[in-house]
Amino acid sequence: ETLTDPSYAGQIVLQTAPHIGNTGMNHEDPESRRIWVAGYVVRDPSRVVSNWRADSSLDDALVADGIVGISGIDTRAVTRTLRDAGSMRGGIFSGDAAALSEEEQLRIVREAPAMAGQNLSAEVSVTAPEVTPAVGERLGNLAVLDLGVKQSTIDNLAARGFEVHVLPQDSTIDEVLSIEPVAVFYSNGPGDPSASGDQIELLRAVLDQKLPFFGICFGNQLLGRALGLDTYKLPFGHRGINQPVLDKQTGRVEITAHNHGFAVAAPLDEVFDSPRGYGRMEVSHIGLNDRVVEGLRALDIPAFSVQYHPEAAAGPHDANYLFDRFRDLVVATLEASK
Repeated sequence: ETLTDPSYAGQIVLQTAPHIGNTGMNHEDPESRRIWVAGYVVRDPSRVVSNWRADSSLDDALVADGIVGISGIDTRAVTRTLRDAGSMRGGIFSGDAAALSEEEQLRIVREAPAMAGQNLSAEVSVTAPEVTPAVGERLGNLAVLDLGVKQSTIDNLAARGFEVHVLPQDSTIDEVLSIEPVAVFYSNGPGDPSASGDQIELLRAVLDQKLPFFGICFGNQLLGRALGLDTYKLPFGHRGINQPVLDKQTGRVEITAHNHGFAVAAPLDEVFDSPRGYGRMEVSHIGLNDRVVEGLRALDIPAFSVQYHPEAAAGPHDANYLFDRFRDLVVATLEASK
C-alpha cells in the first residue's frame, strides 16, 4: 500500500521496520497502477518470500517499475536525524551514477527541486475519466478529482452507493457538472497545495454550486486554501498508521493513517469566518502529537475535509465512518433540495 500510494510521488521512502520484503507483493493490494516512490530505503531486505498471498517479490516489483532501492542502512539512525533536522532532499545513486564523486553526488542532490512549490498531481492523475459502478442502492454520480486517488478510496465510495467518476486533475467546472454529480470529492496526492491554483479555483466553483464536498489529505489542504486559509510545510511530515487525532464533534480520539508534508493554518478552538466569504467554519479534527489541523468543517455550506486517510487499506479503520458521514451529508442535501 505504501509503495503504490500516489502521495509518495517524488519522495524517497525510508522504512524504520528492519526486515522488509518477507511478505512479497500481490496483485490485490496495490493502491494505484504502479509504484510511485522515487526511491526505497531499508535495512534488511528479505530475498525469500514467505506469504501465501504473494505472487512476486518486492525486488521484482521495484525492478519492474524502475525504482532504485538501497539496503544495509541503519534506517532508525537516519530517522532520528530527519526528526531533528526535518525532511530534506536526498539521492540514491546506482549504475554509472554510483561512480560519481561524493562532491558531484552532493551537488546533484542540492540542485534537485524542493517539494515546496511543486505541483505533482499531473504526474499521478488519470488522463481520461474512469467510472466505478455503485454497490447496492445507487445514490448518484460522484465526481472524484484525481490528485493521486487510492483504489481503496474508490472502493469505499462505491460501497456507499456512489457511481464514482474519477476525473483528471485538470478538469473544468463544466466537465464536472456534465456528469450531473450529487457531490464532489478531492483525493489525496503529492505536492505543495499552494502550487495548485487551478484545482483551488475549480473547488471554489464547486462550493459556489452548493454541491456537497468531501476532501481527504491533499483535498483538505485545497479546501483550506479555497476557503481563504494559508498552508505551510511541516518541518517533518506526518507518516504512518498510528497518529492520534481528536474528532471535536464526538470527543473521540482516533488512531489514523497519515501521509502529508503540508498542513492548513487555522484557529483550533473557535468558529471563524471564511476569508473568502463562504460563511462560518471550524477546525473539526486536531492532531494530538503536535496540534496540527487535521480536519475542516464549513458550517454554512455542505463541505468538510480531513487531513488523514480514512480508507486506510492497511489499517487502522477508526476513521472509516467519515465515508458514512459524507453519504449522510449528500442524502440530507438532496432531501433539502426537493
